[in-house]
Amino acid sequence: MAIEDKNEANEADYFVPPKPATQSSKMKTTRRQFLTAAAMAPITSAIAAFRPPNVVLILADDAGRECFAPYGSKQYSTPNLTRLAAQGVSFNYCYSTPLCTPSRTALMTGKSNVRNYTDFGAFLPGQYTFANLFKNAGYATAISGKWQMQGTPDAPGVPADQSGFDTYCLWNTGKTGRDRYWNPSIECDGKILAPGKDAYGPDIFTQFIEDFIEKHRQRPFFAYFATPLPHEPFLTTPDSKDRNSKAPQSNFEDMIAYTDKTTGRILATLDRLGLSDNTLVLFTADNGTEHTIHSRFDGRTIRGDKGAPTDAGIHVPLIVRGPGTLTGGKVLDDLIDFTDFLPTLSEAIGSPLPKDLQIDGRSFWPQLTGKKGNPREWIYTYYFPRPFAGKYDTPYTYPEIRYAHNRRFKLYSDGRFYDTVADPEEQHPIESNNDVRRKLQAAIDSFPAHGLKIPAEHWQRAKGVKPPVW
Repeated sequence: MAIEDKNEANEADYFVPPKPATQSSKMKTTRRQFLTAAAMAPITSAIAAFRPPNVVLILADDAGRECFAPYGSKQYSTPNLTRLAAQGVSFNYCYSTPLCTPSRTALMTGKSNVRNYTDFGAFLPGQYTFANLFKNAGYATAISGKWQMQGTPDAPGVPADQSGFDTYCLWNTGKTGRDRYWNPSIECDGKILAPGKDAYGPDIFTQFIEDFIEKHRQRPFFAYFATPLPHEPFLTTPDSKDRNSKAPQSNFEDMIAYTDKTTGRILATLDRLGLSDNTLVLFTADNGTEHTIHSRFDGRTIRGDKGAPTDAGIHVPLIVRGPGTLTGGKVLDDLIDFTDFLPTLSEAIGSPLPKDLQIDGRSFWPQLTGKKGNPREWIYTYYFPRPFAGKYDTPYTYPEIRYAHNRRFKLYSDGRFYDTVADPEEQHPIESNNDVRRKLQAAIDSFPAHGLKIPAEHWQRAKGVKPPVW
């Protein structure tokens, strides 16, 4: 089927930001002074402008960077994200793990999966998360959308309210059903919603974030919008021209457009409440696009490779807009790993992490503010998504692997070495013993050889299993 170019969609359906509000340059207050004042009296809008920044983190589900117009796509309609990029900073080289639970674990904790990953759908209890960071700093905290961290028969997990979130509206909590889009099954703060067959889950999740922002507009807040879009099943959206469509490709394109639309709703809420100038907004995705989806990008067609550690499985968007010295329209080539978000957010709000907390990420906040910072030379990834699986025969049940890469070269612990620019699908290993390979090997060697929270019997079973492909 021909793929429709939707980049010329009617932008009247999307958010158009007003001119930024001005701020007085003379007023100053410390975070402690602000929090004390917040507890004692209503805050004037002028003081609120100088409080610690609010933070909104939007995480798309299964969407590589080839799906977004700011990165050059002409196939997908994402005008709100295009505006966000024009107002903020885009990163060309942000990488996740190939699958959602591993990525979300790294994102929330700042740790490599080799230290704290145990099973798909499980988030080990007792871990320090970015929600704990904000809560300890006096922020109101909320999560909306997809959880899928509650645990499995083989590994324990935790509910969202035990991970630092004050309030939540979530699908896949252990109590909900399977539907996340039409007639969704959603748990909000312990209650199961029954919104009806005409209700659309992403609208409910978005409204929850909007209401949370409005309710807490006079104090610092952290909103984590883990939207279920555009994960399969690839269904129509409220904006689809053909609501009876069964075509996965065109429905996926509509779901990307709706991901952009819900992002626009949140940005419009920040504007309406006068909070945009003091809110840090981050947009990214948890892994690459599903393998049945094809996207035109950079002069070629990319088949999604979710689950596999190729470029199409791990190369994701990252767009950041924020207050202060962030330069609008800037594009950076720094390497960004999901473990980097926690230390970056810590530096952004001026609240240090616990001294005894071991993390693997490094802050990219200096680069956002125009400084050199301490950019990465490489990214290390540990990936063993379903260690308790009977067979390791698909990318979703990948055998245990470790790899390190820079913007061009990737080395696996089994010795496979690729030029991922010339060979993004990793079909042709190269023979080389250059300095890059030695540096990447040293990076791999600096981490544990196996997952510390995974029983040895499973990684022993995985030894020598041929890497699976779709």
